[in-house]
Amino acid sequence: MVKIIFYEGKNFQGRSFECISDSSDLSSHFNHCNSIRVENGNWILYEYPNFRGHQYFLRKGDYPDFQQWLGYNDSIKSCRLTPQHRGPFRLRVYEREDFRGQMMEFTEDCPHVYEQFHYNDIHSCHVHDGYWMFYEESNYRGRQYYLRPGEYRRYSDWGASNPRIGSFRRVQHLY
Repeated sequence: MVKIIFYEGKNFQGRSFECISDSSDLSSHFNHCNSIRVENGNWILYEYPNFRGHQYFLRKGDYPDFQQWLGYNDSIKSCRLTPQHRGPFRLRVYEREDFRGQMMEFTEDCPHVYEQFHYNDIHSCHVHDGYWMFYEESNYRGRQYYLRPGEYRRYSDWGASNPRIGSFRRVQHLY
């Protein structure tokens, strides 16, 4: 069974809340989130209710403070369980909005977008297969964006305020 446990204090201290499915508003369950234990499943956490704000991808494991999940602060207000997907994975990225300009297709993780795509900015993309995480910086660092299958005509469609993407990876489930 999938489960994630949120704790108000660091090192799994203080008030806690167990969650086994998507939740669009966790505000009534805790005020701050300083540690998390993921017992099973892959989760996307959001800074604000209704799946908005900074996003964080967490797999099974212990996260004793918010810096362990690369959090910007102790605010987690919604969460989403990622669907199980083993493959295939296929993503097309474009240098311009509305799928224009240079295009490149990926089926594997990309730790350095510039080395592969020769651009630092991705203005649109089409996720054909699988689920992906975009990162603002190389080597899977910086602000994160969760992408499901579908068309993203401009970077704001995946929640970004600018087109800078330094790396991306497939969201794979560990069994």
